[in-house]
Amino acid sequence: MLTSFRTLADGAAQRDNNFNLMRLFAAWLVIYGHSYPVTGSGGSDLVSQLVKVRFSGSIAVDMFFLISGFLISASFERHRLRDYLAARALRIFPALIVCVSLSVFVMGALLTTSPDYWHSSQTWKYLVRNITLDKAQYFLPGVFEASPTKAVNGSIWSLPVEFRLYLWLAGFGLLGLLRGWRCNTVAALGFAAAFVFIDVEKLPPWKVANLWCLAFFATGVLAWVNRARIRLAWPVLVATLAIAAVMRESKYGYLAYFAALSYATFFVAFVPKLPRIRHHDISYGLYLYGWPSQQLVLHFAPGTGPLFNTFWATLLAGVLATLSWRLVERPALDLKRKFGRKPPAAAPAPSPADEPATRDPA
Repeated sequence: MLTSFRTLADGAAQRDNNFNLMRLFAAWLVIYGHSYPVTGSGGSDLVSQLVKVRFSGSIAVDMFFLISGFLISASFERHRLRDYLAARALRIFPALIVCVSLSVFVMGALLTTSPDYWHSSQTWKYLVRNITLDKAQYFLPGVFEASPTKAVNGSIWSLPVEFRLYLWLAGFGLLGLLRGWRCNTVAALGFAAAFVFIDVEKLPPWKVANLWCLAFFATGVLAWVNRARIRLAWPVLVATLAIAAVMRESKYGYLAYFAALSYATFFVAFVPKLPRIRHHDISYGLYLYGWPSQQLVLHFAPGTGPLFNTFWATLLAGVLATLSWRLVERPALDLKRKFGRKPPAAAPAPSPADEPATRDPA
């Protein structure tokens, strides 16, 4: 029988949660959503037809940033600054460096049609800027140039945004702005300013995407700070989903979507008894390798549609993600565990299960 936790803090205090399963589903949802632009198919995916406000890949990224804001706030509270930064770097960079290097030195080298591949500044810019999270680069010379979408990996745009948010969170934490009324005041002022002064219709798409990421990450932080005040109850879940369904095609449907996805994410994370994924979290690898796998499937099976692409790309990315977990990410996590925690007195509120049961997203 499904029961509701009294508050979000009660749920976060439990050892088990559904975050890993949810992130795995979200990573797959990114593959499904991208199958339409990657294959050049018309129309939109079934999720976007239902929700109206966002397409499935964007919904998945929204979930990632919401969960990340919540769990990274908990991580900052538990660790010293040095250990927090080291843990974040060990989680993000090793798998990213391997994925980008494979894209340049193996996939790109084998598939390029450019005779100047190794001499092109674009090749080395793709390598350096992506592995340092300076600025996402999408193209390699002569690679996938006949494809509808020429990007080698269109999913990596979110990683520089995410890592910068980790640094911003640390800065706010050092200023004492992640506690109680201070955090709530800063968040309220930020959301109000964004709503009143920012005209998203006049912004380029990449800035709008960054604002969505920031809004969901900030909401995750806000949820952690106020976890003892947020109730997880079925009537609230049903009400938020119903309101979102009614408002989905209205002018302010995005606000109802925002509230419904935020509440539903935390509710599903802690309340239902779903299959637990405790020791094998391949969601980050699935996110990293999803798009390149889709491009490879299309390259060797041109003219195929979204569902064909989703199926085979899921299998290929799943294999690569499993190898990434076993050979790269899990060894990095072993190093990560060596960094100490603050003493319990520094974190009096309940904390979620220790990593790797909880992973910050991509």
